[in-house]
Amino acid sequence: MSMLKLAFQNFKSSFKSYLSLIISLSFTILILSNFMNLVSSGILNQLGESQASNIEVFIQILSFVVSCFMVFFVWYSTNVFLTKRKKEIGTYVFMGLSNQKIGKLYMIETSLIGLVSLVIGIGFGVLTSQLFTMIIMRLSDIAIQIEFIRTLSSILITCLIFTVIYLIFVIKGYVNIVRSSVLEMVSANRQNEYVKQNNVVFILKSILGIVLLGVGFYLATKDAGLEVVGNILIATVMVIVGIYMLFGGLVPFVFQTLAKNKKFLYKKERNLWINNMIFRMKKNYRTYAIVCVLMLCSVTALGFGFAMKNRNDNISHFENTYTYQVLGSQKGIRDEFTSLIKKENEIKYSSEVEVAVLPNEVTDNEYENTPYAILSYSQIKQIAKDTGLEFELSEPKDDEYIKLGHLYLMSLTNDSIVNTSEINNKVYTEIEESSVPYLGYLQEDMEYMIVNDTVFDELHELGQSMYLYNYKLAQPKHFELSVDDIQTSPHYLGLVKIDPERNENAWINIMFSVSFFVFMVFVLASGSILFMKIYNDAFEEKERYQVLSKIGIDRKVLNKAIANELKVAYLLPLIVMTISSYFSIQAIANLMQSKSLLQVNIVSILIIYGFFIICYFLSKAMYRKNLNI
Repeated sequence: MSMLKLAFQNFKSSFKSYLSLIISLSFTILILSNFMNLVSSGILNQLGESQASNIEVFIQILSFVVSCFMVFFVWYSTNVFLTKRKKEIGTYVFMGLSNQKIGKLYMIETSLIGLVSLVIGIGFGVLTSQLFTMIIMRLSDIAIQIEFIRTLSSILITCLIFTVIYLIFVIKGYVNIVRSSVLEMVSANRQNEYVKQNNVVFILKSILGIVLLGVGFYLATKDAGLEVVGNILIATVMVIVGIYMLFGGLVPFVFQTLAKNKKFLYKKERNLWINNMIFRMKKNYRTYAIVCVLMLCSVTALGFGFAMKNRNDNISHFENTYTYQVLGSQKGIRDEFTSLIKKENEIKYSSEVEVAVLPNEVTDNEYENTPYAILSYSQIKQIAKDTGLEFELSEPKDDEYIKLGHLYLMSLTNDSIVNTSEINNKVYTEIEESSVPYLGYLQEDMEYMIVNDTVFDELHELGQSMYLYNYKLAQPKHFELSVDDIQTSPHYLGLVKIDPERNENAWINIMFSVSFFVFMVFVLASGSILFMKIYNDAFEEKERYQVLSKIGIDRKVLNKAIANELKVAYLLPLIVMTISSYFSIQAIANLMQSKSLLQVNIVSILIIYGFFIICYFLSKAMYRKNLNI
């Protein structure tokens, strides 16, 4: 029998055990190819050059992340596959096959897995490219003309990336087999058996893991200004190593301690599955750690996407506080502009404010293009009353001010630093910062300082007064109707009009939808790895459970033991992920200067829990079927 035919038969007989791996690889290829196609097809050009450029850069970064993940995933899956095949192909030694021929058999069989995954991924990628783009744009709430465009370059680049990555590890496996001894392959079944370690080793690993996680969580959530990015990178490494140590030290230590407690062990079928968990922990703790890290990556990706969408929605609401912002030549002409606007539009609410713009000569401002703008406390309070905006500001003292800022998409500044400003040789201390859009879109242009009325009366004499009249239309889509009427006023100096349907930040919404697909890649991969491990364990446990059944242990008892073992296998990484995700989401909140993203965190975790509940029931059904109980 030829090597090709034998490899094909092995592949066919073991197809079920490869199915979860093939699905995950195919889905990863599908997402990567559609990312590539979205960039190369030119569809994004409809959003404008600037928007398309921002989106393309972000998608290219995510494509690189997915490619790096593919390296890790292929490395792990081929290692698992190699270990499993070593147990079987060791018997070929007794048939007279050399290591080179056995390695060739492994290469052909592994290549079949990669080829099937590539064909399915590219095939479904081509078929779903238009649907993929539609979903991206629908989630992003962007209206563009979508056509079926599939570029050859996106297919070729995806095939090249996957083929290079996959071949590297296939060749690595071939070299591993060629260099393996006959004894190593024949005894592969016993290489992963449990070897009891000293509790001192477990305790040291546990302490190190907890310390690394604690320091990692601290750095991730530490508000350190420009150092925040560096802290997050260091924290990422510490958390990954900490999770690895936790599963390699604390978890087996806890199980071994529980096994020594006979009162605990001999209740509720625990002796049937706890000892089995201890037996398998030596080889499975790495899998649990990897799955946990992938879960954490997935919840972070989804949390990041939700956070970006929420922040963009808030920014859009911020900028659309007013439809018109009219610059007038004098104070007290609000009714004049109101009557002109009412000719064509209904006004929902309006406000007016006097802004004192100070020249750089009387301030310590280092930036000439962003002069200080002074507002009085009473005017802001009146604006809040006129517009219905929240107002929780305390009146500043004579040497204090409140900074009126805007919403940032992300920021690396440190809010804990006390800011001061010098105006006309007097120092004013910032006591609070507000991002409530009292001045709407124009709030993004200057450094606004809210002072008490007495200080305002003193300072506005040093600069030039600017009179703003702000209006929100009941039907903002009709904003063009009143523009000509406003400009007929003799007191008109300028106008800012806001189109509610503009797409200036469309690329931010696309970041959310793309992050959602990255989340799906990580979740599917983590579920696939755990499912694949449980599937292999089920075959190894088949004889043990059949013996237990033959000696008279009731099937219901065995089923409960299996269910408990699977619950622990799924709950361990889920619990660690849940705790860790709070800090990863908080790190995102720090970058975005958000007070809390707890709701985003909860939604992300619930989605992941829902997916793994489905995986649990599938694993449970598969486990029982393979064990014939």
